[in-house]
Amino acid sequence: MDDSSRPHRAAIVDDFLESEGTARMEWPAYSQDLNPIENLWDALGLAVCRRFRHPAKLRDLETAIQEEWRLLDSTVVDHLVTSMITHCTLCMTLRGAHISY
Repeated sequence: MDDSSRPHRAAIVDDFLESEGTARMEWPAYSQDLNPIENLWDALGLAVCRRFRHPAKLRDLETAIQEEWRLLDSTVVDHLVTSMITHCTLCMTLRGAHISY
């Protein structure tokens, strides 16, 4: 995956990928729509916020994140995986621009 960011274009990275026979996959610059983990983080964040708005201690937040991660409905993940075909098609149609939902 290559989003054309500067670290991904460094000569040393290019040399290493070439030496390993790894082909780059072109990736649009505005590819948040093709990163399902962002939607997963959003679902996790919403679940944590439903518990409490502002945790008093960092440990409380850490515990809440871990508990909500375990409780996260697998249908959320399944939907993110199956929706990738639609997201990729829309992204290609929009030439990498943001997909409006």
